[in-house]
Amino acid sequence: MKNNFKEDFLWGASSSAFQIEGAWDEDGKGMTVADFNSFKKSDVQADTKVASDFYHHFKEDISLMKELGMKTYRFSISWARIIPDGDGKVNQKGIDFYNKVIDLLLENDILPFITLYHFDLPFTLVEKYNGWESRDCVDAFERYAKVCFEAYGDRVKNWQTINEQNLMIRVNERMNIYNVPSENIEKVRAQMDYHMFVAHARATNACREMIPGGKIGPAVSSTMTYPSSNRPEDVWAAQMNDNFKTNYALEMYCFGEYPGYYKEYLTKCDLYPITKPEDEEVLKAAKPDFIAVNYYRTLVASYLPTNDSHSFGTKLKDIDFDLYGYFQIEKNPNLKATEYGAQIDPMGLRLVLNNYYEKYRYPLIITENGLGTADNLTDDGLIHDDYRINYLKDHIAACNDAIADGVELFGYCPWSVMDLLSSHQGFKKRYGFIYVDRVDHDVKELRRIKKDSFYWYKDVIKNNGLN
Repeated sequence: MKNNFKEDFLWGASSSAFQIEGAWDEDGKGMTVADFNSFKKSDVQADTKVASDFYHHFKEDISLMKELGMKTYRFSISWARIIPDGDGKVNQKGIDFYNKVIDLLLENDILPFITLYHFDLPFTLVEKYNGWESRDCVDAFERYAKVCFEAYGDRVKNWQTINEQNLMIRVNERMNIYNVPSENIEKVRAQMDYHMFVAHARATNACREMIPGGKIGPAVSSTMTYPSSNRPEDVWAAQMNDNFKTNYALEMYCFGEYPGYYKEYLTKCDLYPITKPEDEEVLKAAKPDFIAVNYYRTLVASYLPTNDSHSFGTKLKDIDFDLYGYFQIEKNPNLKATEYGAQIDPMGLRLVLNNYYEKYRYPLIITENGLGTADNLTDDGLIHDDYRINYLKDHIAACNDAIADGVELFGYCPWSVMDLLSSHQGFKKRYGFIYVDRVDHDVKELRRIKKDSFYWYKDVIKNNGLN
């Protein structure tokens, strides 16, 4: 097979602050929504208090990244470490921590690729404003972004605004939608979603003004949906599932407005958010420099008509929701799934990359892709994760094929650089190239152990591609 990866292709890996850092309240950091939610589950799984303890192990961990050969490290900054209450005083110790991380990455020839917001809104903003429901949260995010650009923009040129807004908005816990009457939840959700788009746009425009040579873009949770049959209604339903779960957001990021099908849905269901006249210019000016793609699986959908019990626009479930008048999710009998239910489909990645590039014509980078499952230490202290190697090998081959198809793909950063805290499964579900020797309720010594996949990926990077 021909190797289609360019010599300057950015091979890397990813993480997020609340899942890796620990030190949840050290050196002035405030509590986040992610902290709050993890503490509610502390009796059954690990929480954010220690996580993988990157905060105290970052020198060792970056040394391992250097050994792996990483060209870039995609990670997030904790907003509450920089501004503990979200919109008040800047915490210099937080600024200093990320300065140390960034400088050490650059000393090791690893480009920092920073996400500003990855599911961890400062909890004080929830208490003061109900988070993203308020315009005050938009102002707070713009200020936070500018603080980061000012502090790090002389060295960091690659930025992401918000990670997986299109997925985050579907999960009440991540948005901290509590104590809202059920009949108002979708209205509140639509307003929060719109405010995040405005915040993304303001941060994007600020990056252009403040960082010479800076590049910035959104990170989406990609959706690739197959029709359950060749009935025209099912083909349409599959397309609408992609539209409602990802494409509407890409339309807003790339063109500055909701597409027609989404406007119709919001209007018919009386969900249209409150907007301001000046937003239009801000949104349309905020063209991305690239689109970051997070890819794990594909879906199948069939047409779901309304009935006497379910009117147009009635929604069931959250992440993979069904929507009456549009679509319902089915199981794909042609794919194998992980132990946690995600169906494995490398071809879906090739299709996603082609679809996004053909439609939007922006360069693409994969900032998440990986296999989450349990790993077991052997008696001699090794981790043989051939299952992860096979998964990643097949998905890298799909990237290679997509480039041959004409897609401008400039980087691949799988999830994750090391084992980290899973939002739903603690440390039972592992993704990393590096094993972190801890379990949910015993942090042990947090020893770092290189898995078989570490050595395999090291060769992939060394060979610039297929291995």
